[in-house]
Amino acid sequence: MATGIVSVGLHLVGHETFSRAALALAGAVWLVLAANFSARFLRDRPRWHAEADTPPALTAVAATAVLGTRLSLLDWQTAAAALLALATVLWPGLLCSVVRHWKRRMPGGAFLVCVATQGLAVLAATLAAAGEGEWLAWAALGVFCLGVLLYGEALVRFDFRQVWTGAGDQWIAGGALAISALAGSKLTASPLWTGDAHQALRTATLVLLGLDLAWYAILLTAEVVKPRPHYDVRRWSTVFPLGMAAVATLATGAAAHVKGLHTLGVVLLWVAVAAWVLTLAGFLVTRVGAGRSASRSP
Repeated sequence: MATGIVSVGLHLVGHETFSRAALALAGAVWLVLAANFSARFLRDRPRWHAEADTPPALTAVAATAVLGTRLSLLDWQTAAAALLALATVLWPGLLCSVVRHWKRRMPGGAFLVCVATQGLAVLAATLAAAGEGEWLAWAALGVFCLGVLLYGEALVRFDFRQVWTGAGDQWIAGGALAISALAGSKLTASPLWTGDAHQALRTATLVLLGLDLAWYAILLTAEVVKPRPHYDVRRWSTVFPLGMAAVATLATGAAAHVKGLHTLGVVLLWVAVAAWVLTLAGFLVTRVGAGRSASRSP
């Protein structure tokens, strides 16, 4: 998810070589994770069901949608449509399983119900804009509205102490609004809606983006006041919202014709790229350290 959205952002600002390199990496990681997902389903069904009950399971839907969106921007519409179909098949079962096991005072992963849902909206709207059918735009609108409702449901269950103590996934509270704004920007840009409908979508998109940027400021302040510098795998859940905030800002600026948002989006994108590099470095250092420890053990 993190690498895929960084690829989208780099494409939007014209860095196509770096964007395609990130896409290749994202695609490779997606294939590995898809193989692991399938292997557990076939060989270790109890573990698969246990993991399917938790919000991180929805990253399978979100990551597939993000990858499909980037492929659509490359004009690989058949592959993108196939990924939309796959994500749509996975989405209802995983969503229902996660919602059934919701608790009070949940970490930021609770917002993945919104992220996964809006990922479908973004991909469907992207395909509609590419000429794959107006019905996809209508479907995207319905899923977009559902995603906003799911955000509210997750918000009332979010443990706000995670803003100060979370290991990285607290940023999804903002990232879910960012991907909602991105979906809204895709719908706003569609010629299907005009007049009051277009204005309503534009306003909703700007509000969602504003709320995301407010979350961004709050979470960044918390990181500065209470630093958490050590690597944790959940830091990838920080990179994704940072990248999504940048992409949503760029897309909203273009769809809503707000020129200043493009400059802000570019700044946020380079922040996301820097976070991606630092998180990757932390991952590699951790892996090397683990390998050395294993080699020294008897």
